Amino acid sequence: MEDELKKRLWAIGGGKGGVGKSITTVMLGAMLARLGKKVLLVDADLGGSNLHTFLGIRYPAHTLADFIHRKVEDIDHVIMDTRIKNLTLICGADDILGLANPKYTQKMRIFNQLKKIKADMILLDLGAGTSFTTIDFFLYAPNKIIVLSPVITSLQNAYGFIKSSLYRGINRLFSNDPQCLDLVNRGMGLVEVDRIESIDELKSAVRSIGEEQHNKLSGYLDEFRVNLIVNNVKNGNETNIGCILQSVANNYLSLNPGYLGHINFDPMLDKHINEMSAFSSNCGTGISGSCIYDIANKIIKQT
Repeated sequence: MEDELKKRLWAIGGGKGGVGKSITTVMLGAMLARLGKKVLLVDADLGGSNLHTFLGIRYPAHTLADFIHRKVEDIDHVIMDTRIKNLTLICGADDILGLANPKYTQKMRIFNQLKKIKADMILLDLGAGTSFTTIDFFLYAPNKIIVLSPVITSLQNAYGFIKSSLYRGINRLFSNDPQCLDLVNRGMGLVEVDRIESIDELKSAVRSIGEEQHNKLSGYLDEFRVNLIVNNVKNGNETNIGCILQSVANNYLSLNPGYLGHINFDPMLDKHINEMSAFSSNCGTGISGSCIYDIANKIIKQT
């Protein structure tokens, strides 16, 4: 089941809001469905869900809140059909106090149920920012996508999201090792003295504790795979921001993010989004459509 999940589950994050992460998730899911994959979209933005709006659904009959609060025991009961063949949806909800920060047991219940869902692809649309819940969803997914736009603040936010996620994972890795945890805290900037500025420095410091710990960290880094999508590109030069993030992540985090592609700025998207139902039927067309098609095919080849 775990090996199968590695091919199916993709988390889509993106630092702060405004980069078009949710729109990208819907367009990607719709394209994968049109290419013959059975796709489930999960709105994991528990504090500000909106995927159903993009798909022309005004008032969802069921949401993830029904499962979290045990109104239903099986997550299958909150899966909704959409107007697009092969594309289903689990709606989030932001109208219940505390839902944006579910307990650990509630998150684990969601994760365990996701394993059982019969779908070729499961796409998790994450909330903005670096809350523990958002990062936990991101870390759980074997396949990780970061959406950013071609502006410097988006680059900074995307790097910060990757770094926060990586260090949270490493923190868990050494949760029972006080010496290594002290080094991790220095890398996270939680202490003012003797800060560790890069993962390479952290690896060297961990190796001084023991070869076993060093191998454990190296193995985790090898498994931590991130892919990039640059959204709202207006000219060819703007795609360079993906290369910049790849370089920075390599230099400071010892990661080699993959590049899935870019999505051209499409002035018709706003029009279709405002019309709700028109978006779901047109999100694979226009200037952005061919870009999404190329990205979807790259993802299929990786599964």
